[in-house]
Amino acid sequence: MVDGLTYATSVAWDGQGRMYVLEAGGAFVEEPVPARLMRIENGRAVEVVNLQTKGIGASAVGLVWHDGAFYITHRDGKDRTGAVSRVTLDGRVTQVFKGIVDSQSEHQINGIEVGPNGRMYVAVGPASNSGVVGLDLGPFVARSPKVHPRPCQDIVLTGYNFMTPDFRTDNQSDTALTGAFVPFGTATKAGQVIKGTNKCGGSILSFDPKNAEGTLRPYVSGLRNAIDMAWNNQGTMFVAVNGYDIRGSRSVKDQWDATYRVKPGAWYGWPDFSATLEPLTDPKFTPPGSQLAPIMKGGVAQPPKLNFLIDHAASKLTPPDRSLVAGLHDWNSSPSGLHFSPDGWGPFGNQLLWPNGAT
Repeated sequence: MVDGLTYATSVAWDGQGRMYVLEAGGAFVEEPVPARLMRIENGRAVEVVNLQTKGIGASAVGLVWHDGAFYITHRDGKDRTGAVSRVTLDGRVTQVFKGIVDSQSEHQINGIEVGPNGRMYVAVGPASNSGVVGLDLGPFVARSPKVHPRPCQDIVLTGYNFMTPDFRTDNQSDTALTGAFVPFGTATKAGQVIKGTNKCGGSILSFDPKNAEGTLRPYVSGLRNAIDMAWNNQGTMFVAVNGYDIRGSRSVKDQWDATYRVKPGAWYGWPDFSATLEPLTDPKFTPPGSQLAPIMKGGVAQPPKLNFLIDHAASKLTPPDRSLVAGLHDWNSSPSGLHFSPDGWGPFGNQLLWPNGAT
């Protein structure tokens, strides 16, 4: 239909039925491309708003039309925290909220949708692969030294720390101990409490667009990089999630990405449960020894295996319900934008559809 787009991430239609495409912007190159809102006209992509000049940082990901304007998810152009902005077709950009610290990492704020109740919902990725900031986040830590996962509720830690080379110094023999839900180079101890926040990662957040800051709340938590949401014609929400990688201080050998049914208020287990919502303490999820950083607890070296990072009982968290798994996808297939097909598609009506990458 149209080509020549750069890092296209979302498609949406305005109130007149015209198609728009969001270009993400950015990339780790010498001259990053700008984030832009493009209208598709006669087979051509026409720039409507250069979002970079309006304070919107890369990557711009989610796009939805609501009440006469587009709502866009992105990183803030200054502090790189996750943000949502309202963009009118005459180029006015109003920031709805910002401050999601997790988005300073490789995972950011992703899809945005308007729910059947008129509230907005955003999918928010967590900082880090599996709860610990490691060497794999080096470029992000260099730009945002305090980046770390932030939980949606108060949690109690088990006190496991991971030893890695300290890339922040010039001395190659320097090492750093890093625990869960804290910045790189910060050790934790058993029983330590990490305070929750409404601007948490690994979540779906919900808000009233008329008063976003005052109404922003976690809808569900414990998701490993939620990408997008959709509702079927019975009003049930589903979410697509990208699973763990074999990388970082706490590598996880998981074979799936997942789509889940969404149960309001549920905790889906990240960073202690797999895509199938099984405990990561099962030996099948522990990668070969060299792919885990040395583990310490209370100053004592620990065996090279995966342990729970959260004291679930003390944190009042119950294991996730495995019946919420709606579909499994091959590892790194990355299910992304979710949509339900129209009822008019006959036997294929009201079916959940998603694009995904090759494995």
